[in-house]
Amino acid sequence: MGKPVAAAPWSFSKMKSFQTCPKQFYHVNVLKQFPFKETEAMRYGTEFHEAAEHFIRDGTPIPDRFAFARPALEALAAKSGEKLCEQKLGLTAELEACDFFAKDVWFRGIVDLLIIDGDVATVVDYKTGRSSRYADKGQLELMALSVFRHFPEVTKVRAGLLFVIANELVKAKYKKTGQKDMWLKWLSEYATMEKAFETGVWNPKPSGLCKRHCPVQECPHNGVF
Repeated sequence: MGKPVAAAPWSFSKMKSFQTCPKQFYHVNVLKQFPFKETEAMRYGTEFHEAAEHFIRDGTPIPDRFAFARPALEALAAKSGEKLCEQKLGLTAELEACDFFAKDVWFRGIVDLLIIDGDVATVVDYKTGRSSRYADKGQLELMALSVFRHFPEVTKVRAGLLFVIANELVKAKYKKTGQKDMWLKWLSEYATMEKAFETGVWNPKPSGLCKRHCPVQECPHNGVF
């Protein structure tokens, strides 16, 4: 079984999966030993994202099942600026803007809602989880970095993880002048993942979730056997 030769293209979710447990990532994401199974929660999230997109972009009425989110979505729709829904952003290894499906794409990200208003951009990512307790702003940071590359006129990004069920907004602000320091962190994280691809070493990272949630039963930390 040959080892993969490249870690790219990568995304926030791919990086998070690797950081959670390299060994699990290898079996699930690289070898693809366990077929993807959509859960009810995933399906609900997908349907909400579609409803939000159709409302913001086309003015399609929000279904009654998502009525709780109408005030928040209406407030977003009322904001000034060009609104781009489910905006796909790609970057090359040189951190230059490129098409999401370009041959040399190195990083990929999708912004649920991007609003460009002069030199200020608003980035919103919808979350259908019931709590913002474990919210990770890393996703917002990467989206802001991508926006700066795709929209050179933007100097500030106001970003937020909008937990629509909990009615909570986790905010963050980013300035174009801070790109270097942010990229240094992410490039270091990527180098760690790339090293695993190059060496074929995927060390397990045990946690309290191993036995109940990990499908890699051969791992000694799983505890099934």
